[in-house]
Amino acid sequence: MRFFWTFLWSFLLVQMLSYVVSSMTPGATFEFIPGAIVSVGVTILIFIASAVIPNEPAVKH
Repeated sequence: MRFFWTFLWSFLLVQMLSYVVSSMTPGATFEFIPGAIVSVGVTILIFIASAVIPNEPAVKH
């Protein structure tokens, strides 16, 4: 389930960002497919970052 929800939220947020940026750029049109491809990449980067970050607390010096 965590894969699904992570992909859903990244998909929605990247599509929203893509729409806003294309609306603010003169002469640009909103395109669905590039946003969908970027959202897959963002989802993969989120899972890589969560695997790299350690779960145990930091050691006191």
